[in-house]
Amino acid sequence: MAVQVREGSLKEVALIVNEISEFVKKETEESLSERLSGKRSLILIAEEEGHLLGFKIGYQLDDETFYSWFGGVSPLARNKGVAQKQLDVQEQWVKEQGYKQLKVKSRNQFPAMLRLLLRNSYLIEKFEKKEVLEESRIHFVKFL
Repeated sequence: MAVQVREGSLKEVALIVNEISEFVKKETEESLSERLSGKRSLILIAEEEGHLLGFKIGYQLDDETFYSWFGGVSPLARNKGVAQKQLDVQEQWVKEQGYKQLKVKSRNQFPAMLRLLLRNSYLIEKFEKKEVLEESRIHFVKFL
């Protein structure tokens, strides 16, 4: 059976977040809900045969811009195309909703994510330097 990407719940996201050691701050269903409160959002879940593999959450910044805020893939499902599938589904949904651009930021400490974004025609828009270089943020935009 292949990996499926579908709309999901914040409860499912919280379960996956707990499996990902790179996330120092463990988001909860409540903290995620607070961030999305009052915003038009999309919550995607990747799964295979009922096993939760990954998630991707985004929300509207304005009428033309959707922000891909938070995502991850369980260590057991890495290098299997899960992040790419989630990105494809999110981009398709964002286009269908009429947004003109997708924004996302990542950190130097996540090179696999940086490569994924560059491979998918995201452009570097800004570099946000932090004291610890690995924690610096790279802001990307993709015009749809």
